Amino acid sequence: DFVRPELQARQLNNIWFQQDGATPHTALQSRAVLQRLFPNRLMSRFRDLTWPSRSPDLTAPDYFLLGYLEEKVFSQQLHTIEELKDAIRHEINAIPLEMTRRAMEAFPRRLQKCIDANGGHLNDVIFKNH
Repeated sequence: DFVRPELQARQLNNIWFQQDGATPHTALQSRAVLQRLFPNRLMSRFRDLTWPSRSPDLTAPDYFLLGYLEEKVFSQQLHTIEELKDAIRHEINAIPLEMTRRAMEAFPRRLQKCIDANGGHLNDVIFKNH
C-alpha cells in the first residue's frame, strides 16, 4: 500500500530490492509480493540475484545508519514505542550532512573490499560507523 505508490511517484521503475535472509523476509507470501514489485530485480536467498544470508552488507543503512542510531537512541531511557519513534526521528534529523556524505562516499571502497575478499566477510575495521 505504501511502496508501490512511492516508487511510482518518484519514477523509480528500474531499481533492485535487496533483502536479508530473515525467515519473515523469505516466506513465500513475502517473496511473491516483492517479485510483483521488483520483477527480475530481487536480491534474495531465493530469487533473481542470489544474496546469501549473513552476507556483508554494503549499503549505508546497514553499515552506517543502524549502528549509529542504536548508539544514539539507546543511550537514552525510553519507556514507550512513541518515545522510541520520536528519538529515532530526532537522531536521524540531527545527523550532520558531512557525516552522511562520508558514509555515501565509502560505498565504492566497501564494494572494492568485498571484491578483494571474494565476496566474503569484510574486515571489522571498515564497519566503524563514524
